[in-house]
Amino acid sequence: MRLSLTPSVLELLPNLRVGLLAVKGASNKDSHPEVVTLLREAEACLRSRYTDETFKEAPHIVQFFEAHRAFGNNPKRYYPSHFALAKRVLKGGSLPSINTFVDLYNVLSMKYLLPVGGEDLDRCVRDIVLDRATGSETFIALGETQNEPPEPGELVYKDAEGVICRRMNWREADRTKLTETTANAVLVIESLDLTDPLQEMLAELQALVQKYCGGTCKTFLLGKERSFIEL
Repeated sequence: MRLSLTPSVLELLPNLRVGLLAVKGASNKDSHPEVVTLLREAEACLRSRYTDETFKEAPHIVQFFEAHRAFGNNPKRYYPSHFALAKRVLKGGSLPSINTFVDLYNVLSMKYLLPVGGEDLDRCVRDIVLDRATGSETFIALGETQNEPPEPGELVYKDAEGVICRRMNWREADRTKLTETTANAVLVIESLDLTDPLQEMLAELQALVQKYCGGTCKTFLLGKERSFIEL
């Protein structure tokens, strides 16, 4: 299975880098009180750094708002995932524990204020590509049953069956969501700042996944210098 970024995406966002953690043979079924503690600590750390107003001016928020506008999305209506996460926490909410993969990537998203997500590789069909949508692709959002196709030109992750994440990092598809039965996954970190320590972030995420889920992990970094990898 190949995961790639198309030239049209890299032309639009030349500083885009996508960090990938490919996980195989893991166990995502057990709950871990320590992981919930990590979530609460990450929430507390985020609240110590920002208020529900000051975080809107953070560089990683501003960069992704600009990127979303570049491909025609209104980020004030369809929030980038890390914005939505931070907004919820800084308004006083706490994140629910979903499952270990999701909890761990939410910890990293709050710590670095970057979008992090993931897909169940066994539910993906052939190759995955980050591309400009044609508008004819199928997309059924997390928890939904109705098709909500993307807008033409929208940045989407898609496979041979349809879109698996819309508006770059806004909403996951129900079909490829991470669940307690997920054994093979790809976790995705997006960055628009070439100074972001993506390799260190991937190493941190890998250590957490291997500690709590086991399995074997490999890290990859995509961008202008390397636009595809074989998972």
